[in-house]
Amino acid sequence: MRVLMQNPEALYGDWPRRRAVLAAGLDDISPDLVAFVESVVTDKYDQPRDLLGPDYHLAHGSARGADGAGITIGSRWPIGQVHQLDLHVTPRVAPDFPASTIVAEIDVPQPIGSVLFACTNPSWQMPLELERQMQAVASARFIENLAGDRHVVLAGDFDATPESTSMRFWRGLHALDGVSVCYRDAWETTHPGEPGHTFTPANGRVLAGPVAWDVARRIDYIMVHCGERGPTLDVATCERTFEHPVDGVWASDHFGVTATFEAHTPAT
Repeated sequence: MRVLMQNPEALYGDWPRRRAVLAAGLDDISPDLVAFVESVVTDKYDQPRDLLGPDYHLAHGSARGADGAGITIGSRWPIGQVHQLDLHVTPRVAPDFPASTIVAEIDVPQPIGSVLFACTNPSWQMPLELERQMQAVASARFIENLAGDRHVVLAGDFDATPESTSMRFWRGLHALDGVSVCYRDAWETTHPGEPGHTFTPANGRVLAGPVAWDVARRIDYIMVHCGERGPTLDVATCERTFEHPVDGVWASDHFGVTATFEAHTPAT
């Protein structure tokens, strides 16, 4: 099962040229599940449908910015019930920012089976780590109440580095508000010790933007839920995507992340 997390950066910049790079790259990657953050859906334009084509089932989050940007989940397989959680946890989370988590129920063919595919979009501002912690706890509780015995794959633009408290919480290294969970970070699993930056001035879209001065960060993740004995799916591969320009065109100001998951192989 191949999973892609990508922030397509709405329609900013030279969208027609960026669109061509993203569409070609997505066709080449051929993901089974897709989590888009900051993708535009309006009455006039469906960016995820345009990029993915007609063969994907889509679930659009209802929380949208003024430009129509928000979360969309795509799946090669039919999407069942979709659950949504608002993440405006304090007045510092701007009312027009689509802070939310959506969770889609998907029956993946065996040997994987039933999966909850979750995508989250917490606060992005650097001083709002308190809000990101509160949003992480609310999202974790929301997902745990839905999960049952299903696999859970979580993706998102978390706007937090691995050493932040919110990401340590997700990875089972820190409890918050009396809650602890554990998700296995696909990049950390397959590239231990490698930075894997997804938002970096090495990207021309970042270099030309308002935070070109900032240090490189890894803020985009794909993770799998852990039970008592570890992750319920094996992380086979994890790579960054859209990390190079095509004919001088960068796809987005975020590099994407693609991870491949496999069912556990029974011991012999």
